[in-house]
Amino acid sequence: MSIKAYEIVPAIERSKLIGDKAKTAIECMESCGKNLYIGTTDCFIIHFLLEEKSQPIGKIMYNSEQQSRKYLGLKKPIIQLKAASALNRILVLCDSTLTLLTMFNLEPILSGAKVKGVTAFSINESPLGNNPFSVEICVAYGRKKSLQLFTVTEDRMVATREVAVAEPPVNMCIDGASICVALGSQYNMINFETGVTQDLFPYENETTKPLIKRVGNEEFLLSGPSALGMFVTSAGISQRPPLQWSDNLSSVCFVFPYVLAMDEEFITVHSILDQQQKQTIPFQGGKIIGDFEGRIFVASSKEVYSLVSVPFEKQIQDLLDSRRVEEALALAKSARRTIPKERFIKMYRRIQQQAGFIQLRQLNFGEAAELFKSGQLDVRELINLFPFMLPTNSNFTRSVPLLHDIADIKQLCLGDSGKVKACKDFLASFLEDVRDTNLVVGYKEEVDTALLKLYAEIDSPKLVDFVSSENGCFIQDSVDSLQQYGRHHALGLFHKYHGDNEKALQVWVSIVSGELTDPSHPGLPFVVEFLSQLTDHELVWRYVDWALEKDQEQGVKIFTKRPVDEPQTERMRPETIVDYLHRYPQAVVGYLEHLVFTRKLEKEKYHTHLAVLYLDTVLQMRKDPSIPPDEMERSREKLREMLQFSSLYRVALILGKVKETDMYAECAILYGKKEEHDKALRILVYKLKDYRAAEQYCDTNAKGHDLSYRRRLFQILLSVYLDPMEGGKDSLAAPAVQLLNNHAEDFDAVRVLQIIPAHWSIGLIQQFLNRAVRQSMHDQRTTRVERMLARGENLQLKGTSVGLKRTPVTLSEERICQVCSRPFGDNAFARYPNGLVTHVQCARNKYVCPVTGRLFSTKPAKK
Repeated sequence: MSIKAYEIVPAIERSKLIGDKAKTAIECMESCGKNLYIGTTDCFIIHFLLEEKSQPIGKIMYNSEQQSRKYLGLKKPIIQLKAASALNRILVLCDSTLTLLTMFNLEPILSGAKVKGVTAFSINESPLGNNPFSVEICVAYGRKKSLQLFTVTEDRMVATREVAVAEPPVNMCIDGASICVALGSQYNMINFETGVTQDLFPYENETTKPLIKRVGNEEFLLSGPSALGMFVTSAGISQRPPLQWSDNLSSVCFVFPYVLAMDEEFITVHSILDQQQKQTIPFQGGKIIGDFEGRIFVASSKEVYSLVSVPFEKQIQDLLDSRRVEEALALAKSARRTIPKERFIKMYRRIQQQAGFIQLRQLNFGEAAELFKSGQLDVRELINLFPFMLPTNSNFTRSVPLLHDIADIKQLCLGDSGKVKACKDFLASFLEDVRDTNLVVGYKEEVDTALLKLYAEIDSPKLVDFVSSENGCFIQDSVDSLQQYGRHHALGLFHKYHGDNEKALQVWVSIVSGELTDPSHPGLPFVVEFLSQLTDHELVWRYVDWALEKDQEQGVKIFTKRPVDEPQTERMRPETIVDYLHRYPQAVVGYLEHLVFTRKLEKEKYHTHLAVLYLDTVLQMRKDPSIPPDEMERSREKLREMLQFSSLYRVALILGKVKETDMYAECAILYGKKEEHDKALRILVYKLKDYRAAEQYCDTNAKGHDLSYRRRLFQILLSVYLDPMEGGKDSLAAPAVQLLNNHAEDFDAVRVLQIIPAHWSIGLIQQFLNRAVRQSMHDQRTTRVERMLARGENLQLKGTSVGLKRTPVTLSEERICQVCSRPFGDNAFARYPNGLVTHVQCARNKYVCPVTGRLFSTKPAKK
């Protein structure tokens, strides 16, 4: 694809160059600084001074002035010219002879330094030597079939090395230690340091002129077969694809990133970045093209022109205007070599930004995002494309010159709603990616406001989290947008984040009450939870009645779910809340349950209040025959658990109400609380006939007491079973025997034998007797063992005491306590086994020496 990379400008007019000599023609050319040297077919060397001038319209013009003209007197054409500016010399090849001339007056060197039999020569641009006042060249000899290296100084050329070749060399180029040479029919790569010669590829000498051009460090461009330009490194390999150019080329040159090739009619410009032809410049009769220190001169047989590079910025802008993004970026990267770093960075970032908008125009969102990020785009440039997305307080104006010609997204998408939605999704994704990067420094309000508006418009699930967390949104715009799209729950969260809890509650209450609609709102539980965490108690109380009227079970959680570490205030005292909740029966029960079971407050009035409410509920349900039995049983179970769990309620009050009913299980629990176990067990046995419950009663009420208390409870139960006044003779013998067999260890066997009927057989209570006898024998043996152990310990203590008494302890007025260093005031003292004597009060632990820390026993010290 074409691009205008160069403009052709006259450099030296025909009249100045040829004059009235019609037979004179240009044969070769060289430039160094402002000096241009022309070699002619009639053996003249002409020296011009070129002045480059820029016109106001930006074009380049040249003024030329002839400085000198030298005739070598050989009547042969000047084949090749090369300037050695470090030596102030010109190397001239004419009539197979290489000579040295001075640069400014073109006079020959007096030493007569010359080399004969030369077909071509090349200056080494990467010399291996380190002498700044010498030049390394390579000379090709046609007859000798060899290449020779010379070191050239101001007045002589000294041969340093010679390399033989298989055929006469036609053309060659040297760089570093590598020589690329065109022989009669093929190209070779020669390393003159190692002597290694590598065959590259053949060429057709009848149709192809062997051209060799250095394009980089030990890299060459060769004219190959089938009109291909082949890149070859010193290793003999190609690291770039070939160029396709025209046949019958006469000359090539290279100025990064372009290769310029000349034939008889055209000059073609090729890029080594993508190997494409970029420009074709008509040029009839072209003979020479050369690059000289970044400048390009071309010559026909009579005239000299300059190819002036179009500025990179203009080339790149032309590519961007043609939507050729990849080419523009590649060309921009290549400009790094020729543009100062700071200017390049600024230029390249702008190009990336422009390229990003081109990709956006083509809806290539991924590519656009990467270009915007790497180009460090001012995100407001992108947000501005979306109408009403920037905050109303933003004073943003688009950059000048403009980065793009897009009016807005609707114009870009031509009203296609699907494309508009895709663009908005892209904007949201891009802003999310860059939100926490340096790209939004200073623009957080614009970015966050745009994100909120986008989320609200597309109903993004991210909206709730976004407005609930840290953000820099412009408040008025955000509120308007959330209201516009009906995102009322998010609006409440937004108010909450910005500390306006009253407005947040107004919105949420309106949603729950049905005045506003928002399916994303979690409902009453959410509002209740928010109120339960709110520290503004005055605001909380404004909404308590509303929440309780909606749902007492949920509303009471305003008080039951409050933070444990919340500072206590008068408005949140339990007494205040309980008094207030009397109008809401379910709520007051829930709150009292919270105080009793969760917070475990040990206040009689709360426990009694809750028990009374439980009881009243049960009594009311008993009056309603429509209440399902299972629901009734659940309520009574709660009451029984409360009566059994707590010991703080007023038992007499509850018992007075329960006694008037047939709620025997509850009566039994209450009698148990009053330690009237006989009454309780008689209710369980004779009223409820629940023998298992009677045993459980004994187990439950015995917890936390010693064995004698437990045995007393089971003894009472056995007596109840065997009471002849309550039932018929032996009517409860079976549960009594079962009780004895199951709980033999919980009875005193002697007392049992005293109260059981005399007519019971041994077989009936055999299991109990066996276990009782075994238990008695076990207790007797255990007691005997303990007695013997105690006796042994007593003997040990007596022996220790005798041993201690054998060693007297002498207390004198001079003797002091070894802990506090004070004298003993009376005869009381403490002596440790290691002989340490202290005051009694200084001996804090009789098993550990207070001075040395030595442990005498593992027994803990008595407090």
